[in-house]
Formats: sequence, structure tokens, C-alpha cells
Amino acid sequence: MVESMAQASEASPDDGLHHSGRFAAFSFVDRITLIEGTTRVCGLYTIPTGVSHFPVSLVAEAIGQLAAWVAMSVVDFSHRPVAALAGDTRMHRLPRAGDTLELIVDIESCDAESIQYRGRALIAGQLVLELSDTLGSMLDIDEFDAPEALRADFSLLTTTGRAPGAFKGVPPPVLEDISGQDQQRFEARLHVPAQADFFLDHFPRRPVFPATLMLDAQLQLAHRLAEIQAGGPVRVQRITHVKVRAFTAPGATLVLFAECAEPSQTDVEPILIKVGAQAEGRTIAGAKMFFVPDTGESA
Repeated sequence: MVESMAQASEASPDDGLHHSGRFAAFSFVDRITLIEGTTRVCGLYTIPTGVSHFPVSLVAEAIGQLAAWVAMSVVDFSHRPVAALAGDTRMHRLPRAGDTLELIVDIESCDAESIQYRGRALIAGQLVLELSDTLGSMLDIDEFDAPEALRADFSLLTTTGRAPGAFKGVPPPVLEDISGQDQQRFEARLHVPAQADFFLDHFPRRPVFPATLMLDAQLQLAHRLAEIQAGGPVRVQRITHVKVRAFTAPGATLVLFAECAEPSQTDVEPILIKVGAQAEGRTIAGAKMFFVPDTGESA
């Protein structure tokens, strides 16, 4: 089941306060170290050592969550942002278990309607990922979580911080290949789990499949296609025009596609793969992914 982001829904009577996975299963800020009004916010997140796979899309999730904490506090936890647009994402290296991410968000505007920001993540002073031209629309917070619980979480993050290591990982995407013989376009069904720990965090009152996990599945499909086009190993260097137009509920089945496209004259990367996600024949998400030959020197 996929719902429009503009569609209202009734909140569950469960306030989300008693789940062991809340503020643990899909939360990627351990501490907020600096808040400069509505201009800049900094934070830290340590990837648990026991996590075998931490998709680079979750680094973008961490940046977005840091921005969301400030956005929610600005409107006294009456609304929360939902990331729907990301203009440009640049990957510099892959994170590893045990790494501590230094998160920095520069807020360009923030009110009860939306937050616009750019951000970056570093490990030991080296860039991991950069986000720019990112926009999150603000929606009624009662639809997703309990405001009083979020206020308490924010208070913890801005004082002592929480103990690292709560995140236990996410299951790999379940993709069913339906591509056929076409080497210019791959398609696969993505089976969203009906139950998963991350739904307790995303979100307690209204479970939604995280857009960053959908993006990770799309990236896997695009990576396969890009390697065929390159005739060898590749790595993603840039993702642009990320748009998510609808929420995806637990148990849904999406059709993902990745297709070859020609880079423009201003694109420095030689391989462009367009990706998308469809539900019931309607495109609900899309992006452009740029790949370069993998020399083993960075992400």
C-alpha cells in the first residue's frame, strides 16, 4: 500500500513510547553538539561495530535526521519534516562499522511549512558525503509520533547524548529480478517487509518504509547495470534529482527500474543511470545516479 504524502491518516492509539525499537532501530544521531539558532547544527553518530552493512544512503539519513531535530524544535514539535527532494548528493568514501560520523547541517530556511538545508558528513576530518538543495515538507507530527516523546529524545541528544550502539542493522532489500534480456534497462520487484524493527522508529504511529532504504535498493539495481555498461567495476559518485512522492507502507511491493541514459556535456561522470520506483503502475520515486570506474581509491 502506497499513500500520497499529502494524504491525511488517523493516528494509531499507540503512543509509541513502549517499543524497545523506538529511538534505536532507525535513529542515526547519538548527540547534538552545537545548535546555532536556525542556521547550523552539528552532531555525532557512531556506527555500531556489530553492523556488517551500513549503506551509504544511511549517512544521508543521519544528516536528514539531524536537520529534522532542529526543525521539530523550532515549531515546538507540532510538525516534522519528511525528506521528499534532494537535489545533489555526492559520495566520497564508504563508511565502516566503528566509524564516528561528524554531521554538519547548514539550514537555509525553516518554518512550519518546510525546511531547506545542505549538509555533510565526515570521518576523522575526511568527507564521506555531501547533500545540497535538500527540502523536507513539514507535516503534522501527531500523525507520526508522540510530541512528548520526541521532546524527551531531543533533550537527551542536546545534553548527555545517548549511548552509541543501539542500531542493530537493517535487512538487505529483497529484490526479485524481472529484467528479461534487456541490457539497457533492469527491473525488479522490491518486497517491503510486513514487519521490521525499523518501523518502530519510522514511525511509531504510522509505519513507513524509509526512502533511504528504497534508494539503497535502487542503487543496487543501478550498480549492476552500470557495471555492464562500463565492462568492469564502478562506484557511484553522485546522485541527483531525488524525488519521493508517496509513502510506502509495510508489506507493499514496488517495481524498481534502472535504465541507461546519456550524461549531459556538463556531467563529468561517464555513466548515468536513471532509477525509479512504481506502485500500481504509478511512479512514486525517482533519481539520477552517476557512476565512474572504480579504482579502489574512494567510495
